[in-house]
This record gives sequence, structure tokens and C-alpha cells, in this order.
Amino acid sequence: MNKSISRLIWSLVLLSSSLNLIGQESTPIQTFKDTRVINTQSIETLKKRHMDFRVGHRFGDLAGSNGGWSTFYGLENSTDVSIGFDFGLTDNTMIGLHRMKGSNVLRQLVNLSIKQRLMTQDAEGGKPFGIAVFGLASISTMPSSPNPGVLSHFDVFLHRVSYHMQVILSKKIGDRISLQIHPAWTYRNLVPDFDTNDIVSIGYAAKAQLNRNIAIIVEGNLPFSDLRTKENGYYPGLSLGIEWDTGGGHIFQVNLTNATGMTETDYIPYTQEDWSQGQFRLGFTIGRQFKV
Repeated sequence: MNKSISRLIWSLVLLSSSLNLIGQESTPIQTFKDTRVINTQSIETLKKRHMDFRVGHRFGDLAGSNGGWSTFYGLENSTDVSIGFDFGLTDNTMIGLHRMKGSNVLRQLVNLSIKQRLMTQDAEGGKPFGIAVFGLASISTMPSSPNPGVLSHFDVFLHRVSYHMQVILSKKIGDRISLQIHPAWTYRNLVPDFDTNDIVSIGYAAKAQLNRNIAIIVEGNLPFSDLRTKENGYYPGLSLGIEWDTGGGHIFQVNLTNATGMTETDYIPYTQEDWSQGQFRLGFTIGRQFKV
């Protein structure tokens, strides 16, 4: 069953690469400047033979019981670290390989991803919005625990693997406002007895371009799960930040978020931090694009 689900995910994503819905004569609109908003994927893909080297970091809580002066407002702690590459196979197809520390049950994550843009909003109005699909396989490479009662005890290799797939719909309004929603499905092969393998969620993102180089960005996600409620200690992810396009292929971002993890299979199932209790953290991302 698990193998069938994983094959289905990748079959759907790879099948989408055969679709050619992008008009050749229209003028495409760039909705976001980066391939990610904060944690989530944006509608954008890299150009053909362009590579993006990316480093991300999330610190500890700024305030609350785990923050404040004792941890220098979270700067002495690290909840997640990411380093990796994305590569444009075509102007509309992007693949990625990233290593992440991981912030929850499964750690030492290797993420394999693919994004296919199916339609790009154009300036003529013939295509009024953009469409893309994104697929991810996240593999924990941490040592297996000798305790059979914990999730990090891996009887088989597939227990290490989680999957995520989302459809991205975007719209740019005027020269400054960009909007995006992304319904998603996350599947974990190994979960506690009281949990479910599948999580359906809806995500959103927005950008307000202040000038040519600087923008304010915001994103969030809402899992549809009976377990993931405030009464059970779970909270919707919410992130906001400032994005700075320094030119020459550099994108620098500073953000605040209540999510401890940076990958969808981490922050969608496991976010238990509450903004109202000061359980949010500073983060940054540095991206550098170059042609190969």
C-alpha cells in the first residue's frame, strides 16, 4: 500500500511534465521573485540550466518559556538548518536535493523534490493565473532507535520516508501584489497509533512589493485533521518576512515563524508553537542562482 501511494504521487507529478500549457507568444508575468515564499514553494521555477544554492536557518523561540534573555532571544538555539540545490531541467521543470536537520520526530532529512509549472499568468490576460504542481519525498537518515515503542525505530526502510504533494494556484494583481493558494496532501508511512497517515491541508501566501528590491511576504497553512487542534496543542503555521533582491541572482530573506521545521513533511504535521505565547522564532534564507 505504501509503495503504491508513493508511486502514484511521483507518477502524477512526472506525468504533468508532459503537459505544455504555457503559451509561446504571450508575455509571462513573474508572480514571485523566488522559488519559495518562506517555507512553502512558490509558483516559480528556475530557468533551464540554472541552479539555486540555498542555505536556511531557524533559531529558537524569541519569547515565552524557552526564549528571552536566557537563550539570547533564541539566537543561541537552532530548531532547523537547511542546505541544498535546485536545478532547472527546463524553464518549467525544477528538481531539488536538500539536507535538513529536521525539528521533530524524524531528523537528518534528505529531501528529493520536483516542481512542474503547468501554466503561467500572462500580461495579455489570456491566462489569468498560474498553475504548478510540487512533489516531495523526505527521507530520514537518522540512526534507528533500539526502542520499538518510538517512531524513530525503523523496522523497514519505508518507515523513514514521508511524502508531500501540492497544487499551486497563483495570481498577480497589478505591479505589487501577488497571491497564492496551495491545497496539499502529506503522507507519513509511520505515525503513532492515535494519528492518521494522511493529512490534507490548505496553504496560502502573499507578497507586497514595496519597491524594486524589497517586499513583504506572508504565508500560512491549515491542516484539516481532528488531531491538529488548539485543544490538542497544535497550531496553524504562520510566517511573515522581508525579502530583499540584492541583484545578480542573490535573494536574502529574514522571517518570523511559529514553525520549527522548514520542510512540508515536518511543519505541517508537527507545528505545536503558539504565536500568542511568544513561541515564534527568527529565521533567514540566502539563495544564490547561477547558470551551469
